[in-house]
Amino acid sequence: MLIVRIFLIAVALLLVLNIALYLLTRNPRYYRLAWQIARLSAVLLAAFALLYVLERYVLVAWRVLL
Repeated sequence: MLIVRIFLIAVALLLVLNIALYLLTRNPRYYRLAWQIARLSAVLLAAFALLYVLERYVLVAWRVLL
Protein backbone atom coordinates (compact mmCIF):
# COMPACT_ATOMS: atom_id res chain seq x y z
CA MET A 1 0.00 0.00 0.00
CA LEU A 2 3.01 2.26 0.34
CA ILE A 3 3.44 2.19 -3.43
CA VAL A 4 -0.17 3.30 -3.90
CA ARG A 5 0.32 6.20 -1.49
CA ILE A 6 3.50 7.33 -3.25
CA PHE A 7 1.71 7.03 -6.59
CA LEU A 8 -1.23 9.12 -5.36
CA ILE A 9 1.07 11.79 -3.95
CA ALA A 10 3.00 11.96 -7.23
CA VAL A 11 -0.22 12.20 -9.25
CA ALA A 12 -1.58 14.91 -6.98
CA LEU A 13 1.63 16.93 -7.31
CA LEU A 14 1.60 16.55 -11.10
CA LEU A 15 -2.04 17.62 -11.29
CA VAL A 16 -1.49 20.66 -9.08
CA LEU A 17 1.58 21.63 -11.09
CA ASN A 18 -0.20 21.29 -14.42
CA ILE A 19 -3.29 23.20 -13.27
CA ALA A 20 -1.06 25.97 -11.86
CA LEU A 21 0.86 26.18 -15.13
CA TYR A 22 -2.42 26.31 -17.03
CA LEU A 23 -3.69 29.14 -14.85
CA LEU A 24 -0.43 31.07 -15.21
CA THR A 25 0.07 30.66 -18.96
CA ARG A 26 -3.46 29.89 -20.24
CA ASN A 27 -1.83 27.30 -22.49
CA PRO A 28 -4.38 24.50 -23.03
CA ARG A 29 -1.56 21.97 -23.35
CA TYR A 30 -1.19 21.86 -19.56
CA TYR A 31 -4.92 21.35 -19.05
CA ARG A 32 -4.96 18.46 -21.54
CA LEU A 33 -1.91 16.92 -19.88
CA ALA A 34 -3.57 17.16 -16.45
CA TRP A 35 -6.68 15.48 -17.85
CA GLN A 36 -4.58 12.68 -19.39
CA ILE A 37 -2.71 12.17 -16.12
CA ALA A 38 -6.01 11.97 -14.22
CA ARG A 39 -7.46 9.44 -16.67
CA LEU A 40 -4.33 7.27 -16.71
CA SER A 41 -4.05 7.28 -12.93
CA ALA A 42 -7.72 6.31 -12.62
CA VAL A 43 -7.18 3.39 -14.99
CA LEU A 44 -4.06 2.27 -13.14
CA LEU A 45 -5.80 2.51 -9.77
CA ALA A 46 -8.78 0.54 -11.11
CA ALA A 47 -6.43 -2.16 -12.40
CA PHE A 48 -4.65 -2.28 -9.05
CA ALA A 49 -7.98 -2.50 -7.22
CA LEU A 50 -9.09 -5.33 -9.50
CA LEU A 51 -5.86 -7.23 -8.84
CA TYR A 52 -6.23 -6.61 -5.12
CA VAL A 53 -9.79 -7.95 -5.10
CA LEU A 54 -8.69 -10.93 -7.21
CA GLU A 55 -5.88 -11.75 -4.83
CA ARG A 56 -7.91 -11.09 -1.71
CA TYR A 57 -11.11 -12.99 -2.48
CA VAL A 58 -10.80 -15.17 -5.53
CA LEU A 59 -7.43 -16.78 -4.93
CA VAL A 60 -8.02 -17.21 -1.20
CA ALA A 61 -11.42 -18.77 -1.87
CA TRP A 62 -9.84 -21.06 -4.46
CA ARG A 63 -7.30 -22.23 -1.87
CA VAL A 64 -10.10 -22.93 0.63
CA LEU A 65 -11.98 -25.03 -1.93
CA LEU A 66 -8.95 -27.20 -2.62
